[in-house]
Amino acid sequence: MDKLAGMAMFVRVVECGSFSAAAEASQVSATMAAKHIRIIEQRLDARLLHRTTRRQQLTEVGRLYYERCKQVLAEVDLAEASALELQGNPRGRLRMLAPVSFGTHSLVPVLTDYLARNPEVSLELTLDNRPPDLIDDGYELGIQLGAIDQAGLVARPLRPYRRLLAAAPAYLARHGRPERPEQLSEHACLGLSYWRRHDRWHLLGPGGETCTAVVKGPFSANQGNALRIAALHGAGIALLPEALLADDLAAGRLLPVLPAWSYMPVPMSLIYAQDRRPTAKLRSVIEFLMGHFGSEGVA
Repeated sequence: MDKLAGMAMFVRVVECGSFSAAAEASQVSATMAAKHIRIIEQRLDARLLHRTTRRQQLTEVGRLYYERCKQVLAEVDLAEASALELQGNPRGRLRMLAPVSFGTHSLVPVLTDYLARNPEVSLELTLDNRPPDLIDDGYELGIQLGAIDQAGLVARPLRPYRRLLAAAPAYLARHGRPERPEQLSEHACLGLSYWRRHDRWHLLGPGGETCTAVVKGPFSANQGNALRIAALHGAGIALLPEALLADDLAAGRLLPVLPAWSYMPVPMSLIYAQDRRPTAKLRSVIEFLMGHFGSEGVA
């Protein structure tokens, strides 16, 4: 007889409490159910159940075999479900976490494109600049800036996250343009208040040259869009994510400052739980985002 069928019958006998109940649940005769168990016991040369007219009880060997059988059968079910999922269409709800500025200005347009192509999928996106805790918070997918220090995650590298310098034409007309990063100390610089060292901008320039500019300014905020609005009103030079500045730079509302320099690029990763079964939904979102934001992405 088939080993898996025998294991499944043994588990059912244990969980149903009797051969007759297990046979009824399996739609076979009680004789056939007992035959499955007898064959296993003969193969193992060990008794699995102590049977009396009133009850049955697992032996020590039977208890160990029962636990192992449950694990094997669960893995078989998972393998078959995964194979079926690979052939299916993406469907269901996916919860995702991403940084605020990147999520708002870069990720959302791409996700809406994905949803248009996959109408059976719905997405719940949470924007938060704290490092994501996918496993504890119940998210299937996340985007994280910086190093990954949480165990049990798969991290797919995306293009590094870049921040650029920009200011309003009116501000530059009044105060002039800095020619070197060191000259930023002479300007009003708009910084993120939650940075631990918000008075230091670590910049990367041509040929890999680096410079740490000491900065100060009249205004800081904990949200990038607030700094963008302050820059548009001529409050100073802002250091903001590339995606957040793109439309204003294209329209001329803001002008690049030290265009050959940017803040030290930050690694960015697409992360998901290592032991998560790759459903068609999850797999398709990952592939779509890697196509747009991976190192070989299109946008």
